[in-house]
Amino acid sequence: MNLDKVRVIDNPVVALNLCTMRDKNTDSQGVRIATRKITRCLLYEAAKNLPLVEQDVTTPLTTFKARTVDPDIELIISPILRAGLIFTDEAIDILPQATIRHIGMYRDETTLKPVWYYNKVPMDATNPEKFYIYITDPMLATGNSLLAAIDLYASKGIPVENIKCICIIAAPEGIKNIQKHYPDIEIITAAIDDHLNEKGYIVPGMGDAGDRIFNT
Repeated sequence: MNLDKVRVIDNPVVALNLCTMRDKNTDSQGVRIATRKITRCLLYEAAKNLPLVEQDVTTPLTTFKARTVDPDIELIISPILRAGLIFTDEAIDILPQATIRHIGMYRDETTLKPVWYYNKVPMDATNPEKFYIYITDPMLATGNSLLAAIDLYASKGIPVENIKCICIIAAPEGIKNIQKHYPDIEIITAAIDDHLNEKGYIVPGMGDAGDRIFNT
């Protein structure tokens, strides 16, 4: 596992909300609130790779050149349904110029492989070097679903360095799986946990993220 390509965002705000999110006694509303606070921190970190340009801005006092995100890039937030939806509201607030492209997969509980049921990714990527992709999923367990999502964008010629994986909790097995196929991709997470159990759940983890977030 190459930790040079894994950015763990460890600050008191993240730690506080991660503790709340993990606690089995936290209700769904509490899990959602804590998760959103963490996702906001992760998204701010991810956005550090966005290219900047200068733009004339007039304040009440003067006109000057200010730096801003290049308006010519194609910024895509790609949540893996359903748990990845928790990133959507925060992403739109922070990066209103982004397009949301949902990816629908569920995990076959026998094989632990992803099963596709929805794909809202555009088929063409003109000027792929202008695309910046943030794939979001709260839990990086086996990494199979995330790997399938990366494949979808990489196959369109989008540079791997422009694709980031954003998750709240990651397992070493999932990180190794991603890095085996995409050694240069960056993973941004709030925690690297100990291991996967025999059912493919992260330990200590938080249980099933979708069930806990959506109270199902």
